[in-house]
Amino acid sequence: MRRNAIVRVFCGIDWAEAHHDVALVDSEGTLIAKRRISDDAAGFAALITLLADAGDSAEDPLPVAIETGSGLLVACLRATGRDVYAINPVAVSRYRDRYSVARKKSDAGDAFVLANILRTDIAAPPTAARRVRTRPSHRRVGPRPARRRVGTHLRAQQAALAAARVLPRPAGSLHHQTRRPAAPRGAGPARRRPHPPRSRHTKHHSAHGPAGRAGRHRGINTEAARIQAILRTEYLYQLPLVEDAFGRQALALLRALDTAATNAEDLATATIEHFNTHPDAEIITSLPGLGPLTGARVLAEIGDDRSRFTNARALKAYAGAAPVTRASGKSLTVTHRKVKNQRLAAAGYVWAFSALTASPGARTHYDHRKTTRDRHTAAQRHLFNRLLGCLHHCLQTRQHYNEQIAFPPTRSNSTSAAA
Repeated sequence: MRRNAIVRVFCGIDWAEAHHDVALVDSEGTLIAKRRISDDAAGFAALITLLADAGDSAEDPLPVAIETGSGLLVACLRATGRDVYAINPVAVSRYRDRYSVARKKSDAGDAFVLANILRTDIAAPPTAARRVRTRPSHRRVGPRPARRRVGTHLRAQQAALAAARVLPRPAGSLHHQTRRPAAPRGAGPARRRPHPPRSRHTKHHSAHGPAGRAGRHRGINTEAARIQAILRTEYLYQLPLVEDAFGRQALALLRALDTAATNAEDLATATIEHFNTHPDAEIITSLPGLGPLTGARVLAEIGDDRSRFTNARALKAYAGAAPVTRASGKSLTVTHRKVKNQRLAAAGYVWAFSALTASPGARTHYDHRKTTRDRHTAAQRHLFNRLLGCLHHCLQTRQHYNEQIAFPPTRSNSTSAAA
C-alpha cells in the first residue's frame, strides 16, 4: 500500500479456528459490510470478493487488521501484497470498552473494533498495531521442548531405579548427541541393558561399542568406565516384574528421545540452510554471539520489513530489552518489560550470553553493569538492549558490525592497555 494513498475503507478480521468474522468500516467509522467466512479456499475467495466490492484493487489494496501474526489466512493475505496489521488482543479488549460499557463481546463486534483500531491508528501505527511481513520459512525449531520433556520423563522414570545414576546431569543434556544414552545411529548401553540386574555384569567393551556406533567421538572410555562402575555397585532392586516393566518403558522413552532429537537436528540444519540464503544473513551473523541458528530465530521475529520498526527504541521495546518507566506524582519506578515478544527475548538471552566470550566490548559492558549493582539477568538484558541497537543500525545502513564503533574503548581502557 502506498504511504501517500488515502484509505477510505478498513478491514477487521476476528480470527477463529473454523471461521472468521469480517467487518468493513469507512473513514467515519461506519460499518459498511460484515460477513462470516469459512476457513478454507471458498471462504478466502469470499473475503477477496467482499474487499473488491468495497473498492479493493491490486494497485491500492485495502489494509487488514487481525489479532494474530501467523496462520494460513495471514500468509494468504500477505501474498496478495496488502498490509496486514497484527493487533495485540489486550489492545482490542481495551478498545472494546469505547463502544460498549456493558462489556458485551461478540466475534462480529471484535471485527468491527479491529477495523476501527486500524482506521484511527494507521497514520502512526502504535506498538499495538504492527505490520506483518515475516518470512514463514524462518520459524523457531519446534521439537526442542519435546526432547527436553522426554529427557526429563526418562530421568523421572529411572529415579525409581538405580539406573538414574547412569544418566548424565542435568536432565536437559540428555538430548545432546554426546550425552544421550542412545543416539539415532545406534543403541547405547541403556538401550541394550535397560534392566539394572542384567546390567550389573556389563563388560567395558559392551558399553564402549554402542557409544561409538551411536556417533560419540569424545570421552568414550571415561564414560564407559563410569557406567561400568555404577552398574557394579550394590543397590536396592524393585521386584522382578516391576524391573521388567520399567525396562520396557525406558526403551519406549529412549526411542521417543531419539526421534525428537533427530527431528530437532534435521530442522535446525534446514533452518541454517535457508537462513544462509537470506540477503541479511551476513549482516546478522557479523554481530558477536549471533550464529546461523540464533540469527535465524532473531530474523524470524523481527521480519524482513525494515520500516516495521521506525527506530531502534521501538525494536528494543518489542524485544523486551527496554525498561518500563512509571511516573506518578512523587513516585518513579523503572522495571523490566513483561509485555514483549517472548521468542525474541529468549533468543536474545542466548545471544547476549554468547557475546560475552565473542566480544571484548560486550564483556566490558556486562562487567560494568555488574559493578553498578545489576544482577546477572539485568546486566545481560542491558547488553541485549545494546546489541539490538547495533543490529538495527547495521540492518538500516546495510553494513557489517564493527567492534570499535559498537563499543568504543574508553580512556581508562586505553591507558591500561598502553601500560
